[in-house]
Amino acid sequence: MSKTMIITSAVIAPLMLANVASATTVLKLTHFAAESHPAHIAATQMAENMSRRTNGEVTIKIYPANSLGSPPEQLEQTILGVTDMNLPTQGALDKYEKAFATVMSPFAFRDYKQAHEVLDGPFNDWVAPKLEKQGLILLSNWEYGFRNITNNKRPINSPEDLKGIKLRTPSEIQLVAAMEAAGASATQIAFPELPMALNSNVVDGQENPIGVIYHYKLFEIQKYLSITRHSYNSMVNVINKDSFDRLTKNQQKILMEESKKSSKLMRKLVADQETAEIIAMEKLGLLINYPDPSEFKKVMAPAYDRIAEYAGKENMDKFLSLIK
Repeated sequence: MSKTMIITSAVIAPLMLANVASATTVLKLTHFAAESHPAHIAATQMAENMSRRTNGEVTIKIYPANSLGSPPEQLEQTILGVTDMNLPTQGALDKYEKAFATVMSPFAFRDYKQAHEVLDGPFNDWVAPKLEKQGLILLSNWEYGFRNITNNKRPINSPEDLKGIKLRTPSEIQLVAAMEAAGASATQIAFPELPMALNSNVVDGQENPIGVIYHYKLFEIQKYLSITRHSYNSMVNVINKDSFDRLTKNQQKILMEESKKSSKLMRKLVADQETAEIIAMEKLGLLINYPDPSEFKKVMAPAYDRIAEYAGKENMDKFLSLIK
């Protein structure tokens, strides 16, 4: 073997290794759920399956529990391409595309089955092209759940029971409008500050899905849980369009498939855990009641007017036609 060949081999070998390394794509996925929450479990499944099915060519690094910023910051980072993937709710997405503002309308869905059928079908067909214009690809709808009310004053069996109650809501107009239409005094407080606000009686109660109430142990500082199921929303698995376009067609296909598999897993986990979590919280002393939703629906017209003003009447009319 000549000296020239030895030198060439010595140079080529590291270059080949560098090319192998550069072929590995790492996607950063951020979300706001706790690591014990079904969302993180589903995200972990997606990451593991993606790596396995692409032979390590595509890996997903997960940043849970708001570790890279608040939910709005995380979504903005994904749109800008600072991170690759995110799991925002419709309430976050509607800041960029108003059609998403319709989903959380109060009492729009009667159950999980209807919500999933609408969101995965005609709603998805409607909004995915709109979202792509914002630089995001909609991979699949995951889960979050129907929202319910907890408070320290009394059981909520009718809108009359909400009068005089100071209730924390997120800033989403859909939730503020629904709670105010029902008679509560809605106050916007950042979620990390909620336990202190409840402990110090700044607010009497709050509203969230069962999983949030359970995983963040809000039942320890609240006396009553009313299963109102007044608003539904879900996490939406989105990826930056440029990040998606950098994947091969086969990698894109695998990512789509694994996102949908994780959606199914999260939905099952949320449904299974909700029943168990309600039982567990009741055993720990939380007083639980199941009000008739029809009484609340009767007073929701002002809420729908406010949401339609924000979302756009055409968007609201379109959404209502889809759920019918």
